[in-house]
Amino acid sequence: MAEPLLIKKYENRRLYDTEKSTYIRLDDIAGFIKQGRIVKVVDAKTNADVTAFILTQIVLEQSKENSLLPVSMLHMIIQYGDNVLNDFFENYLQQILNNYLSYRAMADDSFRQWLDLGMDFSQAAQETIHKMTPLRRFMDMFPDKPPAPSSSAPQDEAPDRQKAKSRGKKMEK
Repeated sequence: MAEPLLIKKYENRRLYDTEKSTYIRLDDIAGFIKQGRIVKVVDAKTNADVTAFILTQIVLEQSKENSLLPVSMLHMIIQYGDNVLNDFFENYLQQILNNYLSYRAMADDSFRQWLDLGMDFSQAAQETIHKMTPLRRFMDMFPDKPPAPSSSAPQDEAPDRQKAKSRGKKMEK
């Protein structure tokens, strides 16, 4: 596993990337994390680990646009503080997120396999039709539609009835 990226936080709230020897912003840290990097933020003066504080700050900055938690949940966090919610966040929330991400990956994989299977069925149908060609001559013996009636006779009358009408007309003359 790669070494975490060490970032120093100075009293003036500036963040310093020790790998590139440059000052960075919270957005830069978020970008590193999105790329899969692990970061560790330490106070430059005391060397205390302030990673959780900085990451919380990033989450809160990002939630300005979209509320991360409902107001009622925020009230509960403030009301119960460290007692109940600390245990929940440490022990269960990470497990819930990991399970969700695992399930999501499995669902994506199943969907991808389903699409591939659909393509296989399409190809199998073409092969089956091709293999049925010897039966085509037999199937062609049976027309799809009954023969069309002659154009001079009305379509709603049977041929025998038409003949009877024409005989009747001849007899009248």
